[in-house]
Formats: sequence, C-alpha cells, structure tokens
Amino acid sequence: MRGVARRPGRRKRAAMTGSNQINLPDAQGFFGAYGGRFVPPQLEAVIKEVEEAYLAIRQDQSFWDEYQSLLKHYVGRPSPLWHARNLSTKLGGAQIYLKREDLNHTGAHKINHCIGEALLAKRMGKKRLIAETGAGQHGVALATAAALVGLACEIHMGAIDIAKQHPNVIRMKLLGCKVIEVTQGGACLKDAVDSAFTDFVTNHKDTFFAIGSVVGPHPYPMMVQDFQSVVGREARTQILEQAGRLPDYLVACVGGGSNAMGLFTAFLPDKEVAIIGVEPAGKSATPGEHAATLTYGTPGMLHGMKTYLLQDAQGEPLPVHSIASGLDYPGVGPIHSYLKDSKRVEYVSANDAETLAAFRQLSEVEGIIPALESAHAVAYAAKLAPTLGKDKIVIVNLSGRGDKDIDYVAEKMGL
Repeated sequence: MRGVARRPGRRKRAAMTGSNQINLPDAQGFFGAYGGRFVPPQLEAVIKEVEEAYLAIRQDQSFWDEYQSLLKHYVGRPSPLWHARNLSTKLGGAQIYLKREDLNHTGAHKINHCIGEALLAKRMGKKRLIAETGAGQHGVALATAAALVGLACEIHMGAIDIAKQHPNVIRMKLLGCKVIEVTQGGACLKDAVDSAFTDFVTNHKDTFFAIGSVVGPHPYPMMVQDFQSVVGREARTQILEQAGRLPDYLVACVGGGSNAMGLFTAFLPDKEVAIIGVEPAGKSATPGEHAATLTYGTPGMLHGMKTYLLQDAQGEPLPVHSIASGLDYPGVGPIHSYLKDSKRVEYVSANDAETLAAFRQLSEVEGIIPALESAHAVAYAAKLAPTLGKDKIVIVNLSGRGDKDIDYVAEKMGL
C-alpha cells in the first residue's frame, strides 16, 4: 500500500479517558518522522471514516464505561502481576515480575484491543469484522469479540501459520469465524495483512478492518495503543503496591509491537525506568532468517505507514522468519521507530534457540507455559537479571500463553 500523504503543521492530540500520558501522534498520525497515512486514493476516505469515528468515541465517556466493564467482567482484568520468585532465585540477581496477560480470556493481550475495535465497529453500523493474524491469537480474540457484540467475522491467515497454529484455527472456526488461507508471497503474516487490506477495499461499506497491532495507516497505531495501554497502567499500580516503587526495567517482545506498547506507554515519562523491546533474531542475521526489523531494518513504507522495515534495494519487504508466528512481520509499529531513534527504548533480540530454552525454563521453574512470542522477552530477561543486583526489579510482559505452541514445540524439542 503506497500513496502520497500531505503533512500539515502538527498539533497535540486530545487525551482519551485513561490517557496514555504522552502527546503522540500528531494530528496526521506521525510519531516524530514515522507513521502517517500513505494509502491509495480509494482507501483514503474509508480510513478517514475510521479516524473520525474513533476520535469521536475517544471523548465519549459512555464508550469507555462499556469498554472498561467488558474488560473487568468478560476479559477478567486486571491481569495479575506475578513475582516469579523461583525464576528470580534460579537466575540470581534481579527480581523478575511477570505481567500475566496470558490469563486474559482467549489467552493473550490481543483481546484488549479487539473488544475496543468491535465496539467501535458496532457503533459505526458495520456488520462484519475482518483481520489478519499470525499466531492466531488476534484472530481468536477478534472472533470472540465479534461473537460477543453480534458481528460476522473473517480472518486472513498465512498457510504456513495455519499449519503451525492449528489449535487456534479450530478455535476461530468454533467461534463462528471464517478463516481465509493465504497462499501468496511468503504465506505468513505480511501476506495475510495484504489479503485483508484487499478485502477491506472491496467491502468497506459494511466491513471494519480490525488491525491486530500498532501498525498500519493512522489512526490504527494510535487506536490500538490506546486500547492496549491498560496493561501498563495496571502494572504501574501493581508494582507500586507490591514493591513500593517503580521497576528498574521493562521487557517485552516486539513484532508489530502492540503488547510492548501496552506495557511501555504508562512508563514512558519515567526516565528512571529502562525500557527494552526484544525482537526475533530467528536462525541467523542472514536476510530471510530473522524478523529483527529495528536491529537490521531501515526506514521505508509498508502497509500505509512510514516505519522501519526489512527491505531490499527497491524498497520491497524482505522475507522473514521467526519461531513465533506472531513476530514474523517485516515491519514494526511507527511508535517503536520513533522510540528507537529518540533512544527512549533499547531494542535487542533473542534467537530461536534462546527462545525455546526460555519457553522450557519458565514452564519447568514457574509452572507457566508462555507463548513463543512472550518467550523472546523471557529469554532476554534471563540474560539481563544475573547482571543486576538483587534489589533491582524487571517486569516482563507475558503477552500470551503457550497452549497454541505446544505441538510445534514438542516437535522441535523431540518430546
């Protein structure tokens, strides 16, 4: 999706109820130099409609009251903040706390924004929700939200990911959702996004495209970040209650980056809190064998936004790989690009082997089976904690549970 976007003078955006505590993006959807809405003319009016509807409900207290009620009584929020004492003792050094998004209804953080997007679509009079998914957690969450509010749902998913994430495919179908198998290109997350956008252009009158991360054209990065920011607000309150102070470090995995921004946003003004995003280093640094966008990528255009991406000399997205289907995306949310350049967040990586080891270690030591996506963050925390004093605190966003991954992991580990 490419196009031309004008960029008039900036202004601060209005704060939603339960504000992010930051004044980004600007009115045109730019986080510093990144973001915006670069779409073909036939899509401009369609996405402008989404922006106008969201900006209106963003100031509507009745919307947020309904949203918060569903988070509490349906999703099961607040999710716990767990002091992983066993893991902390085994590793030595810092105390590790896990923000248990895996305990949400549907098993991941994705339900936070899917509930919000489904409510918005309903208020806009749409009849159908569509989305892309990689690991399947966004697809399951959106199918769940669609069933809850009474909308039809269709999920586009790469053929490779369908094979890896079969349990989530079955869940989506049980929830009444139609799953579209995408075979073009690399048959993974990027291609599922392309397929869903094509559907959206054709059927926009009755359809709402619920993008699954802080990616895409404005207002999607802002909107998904707003809905996910509940994670960090809760974690901030919880760590103050449990430890009496703010953490020293935050750690979260980054693919598109929604779970990371969910945790990070509430802490961005707290300069004493170091923030670390963990990308998938995959098998090696060779192009096509990783999805470490902020580590190896350069600024470019992808899916209606300016952001860092893994691209060839012609600006076309490169093939990517991650052991975690939810992270195999050649781009990243534009706010992460801004936070990288501003140096507010440090971006590192964990490879497939480190991730598998962390998956097994957390399962055996804490009795918590993490999603492979989340295990990237656990892997980096396992390296970080021993280098710190025992008085230091690290919060890891455990963005999802590993039920969906156990067959794939069992094959990889020979179990």
